[in-house]
Amino acid sequence: MRVLAAVGKINQAPSTFERCEDVSFGGVLLALPALLACGLLRHGSRYFALPAGYYSLAHILMTLTFMALCRIKSIEQLAYTAPGEWGKLLGLDRCPAVKTLRAKLKELTTQDGEGWAAQLCEEWMQEDPANLGVLYIDGHTRVYHGHQTKLPRHYVARQRLCLRATTDYWVNGFDGLPFFKINLAVDPGMIQVLEEEIIPALEKQIPNQPTEAELEADPLRMRFRLVFDREGYSPGLFKRMNAKRIACQTYHKYPGEDWPEEEFHSQSVSLINGSQAEMQLAERGTLLGSKPAERLWVREIRKRTESGRQIAIISTEWQASPAEIAGPQFGRWYQENFFKYARQHFNLDRLIDYHLEPIKGTTKVVNPTWRQLDGVIRSRAAKQARRKAKLHDLSLRGKELTSKRATHYMAKAEELREEIEQEATQLEQLKSQRRETDKHITVDELPEEDQFMKLATRSKHFMDTLKIIAYRAETAMAQIIRQHLAKHHEDEARAYVRDLYTSEANLIPDKEAGTLTVEVHSLSTPKANEILKLLCAELSATETIYPDTGLKLIFKSVSE
Repeated sequence: MRVLAAVGKINQAPSTFERCEDVSFGGVLLALPALLACGLLRHGSRYFALPAGYYSLAHILMTLTFMALCRIKSIEQLAYTAPGEWGKLLGLDRCPAVKTLRAKLKELTTQDGEGWAAQLCEEWMQEDPANLGVLYIDGHTRVYHGHQTKLPRHYVARQRLCLRATTDYWVNGFDGLPFFKINLAVDPGMIQVLEEEIIPALEKQIPNQPTEAELEADPLRMRFRLVFDREGYSPGLFKRMNAKRIACQTYHKYPGEDWPEEEFHSQSVSLINGSQAEMQLAERGTLLGSKPAERLWVREIRKRTESGRQIAIISTEWQASPAEIAGPQFGRWYQENFFKYARQHFNLDRLIDYHLEPIKGTTKVVNPTWRQLDGVIRSRAAKQARRKAKLHDLSLRGKELTSKRATHYMAKAEELREEIEQEATQLEQLKSQRRETDKHITVDELPEEDQFMKLATRSKHFMDTLKIIAYRAETAMAQIIRQHLAKHHEDEARAYVRDLYTSEANLIPDKEAGTLTVEVHSLSTPKANEILKLLCAELSATETIYPDTGLKLIFKSVSE
């Protein structure tokens, strides 16, 4: 078959299964129904085409997603596993070699991967309308440790450092499941990305939005609601989105004084996992915006914690109750959990290749000269503040002590006062210089030593789409398993699924019956085997057909 493929006699090798015992990673085949339901092979032929060869498009896509689920975090790592065992999962003699897989990936990423991802996103939204009323928006900073180009520096909150990095903006559903992302080598900030990239995409993709007639009949009705952190706080943005009938909510950046305790009342808030929590909530109307053109009345809802701390939320959604606004805002950690989990288990931040691409010369970036001046001013202003605090301390001591010692402190205070006055003059000169320096310039205007290129995004975007499919499939399986766990704990369910993917299995084809039985080996505990039996029954009921074989998948446990 390989010879026929090499001489161009066949377009692809057919998947043919023989009875196999103790196949490594055989448990990952239990994820195939969920992967296919999430669209792994849907529309593939519409957006991609591979030249005739031994491995088909389905073989390549299944290999890459199986690798992601089994936590094989790079293509090179596949070389340290048994290729024949992986081949048995594909119905072939072996899986693609690293060199072959790299070549196929390069071929695929030159095609319309973005169109494929957009098509899948639109279908995910149509299949899950309940989670589209509220969407989470957040930026994820990917640190670049290479030396091929000098990317702009970004503040990385998890490391508390300014590092060379690129930013991805992710759109997740109310349950935390990812829909799509936008990559930006030069981050203009969430506000600009929302208006220029995310909102136009959502207006086209979100199904079942109210019609213009429905919006006109109900002045308070919104198309959908966006939830984000303080980076998106902008009265001007809220007003512009309000004109588009898109609700926004975030934490209040300038909440002011605490409200009286008697304004707060206990309310039941529905959390994302389906449980209820009692929260002390209060509400007022708040006028935002210092400029007349940006002024807008919004709802301000505050939660009072047990310690007495008040957390302020602002929202332009007028038809939801305070509890319905508080729930999504305090559920933002679901998106943060996705970032953490995807980094740890799916190697979300890993580069797929090291290619670089030029940036448009008209792209605005921070002026290096302005940044350097700003850093000097901030540093010297901090030192000036410490001098003033020390002067205040010396002055107090001089008044409290005897005349001899007071003279000594007053002399030191006078010396420090002169130093503060000199520094104030120099600081004012630096600030004047900063005002005269443009904060932003174009890439073409950058000095030669500060010129940079951006990381190629095609291969990363393609692999991230596969990782989104893998994550969504794993989540679907974890939700089935959670129903059978005593504590319904998501982390425990995901740990169970991860162990299941790496379990051995027997593959038993029956060509006469047209079935392929995946018989998973016994797990570590009787309880785990009991859950496995229930999971196998649910997956078998889907009557999934293994791609390009016509064989219906049947899942069983050896312990049955």
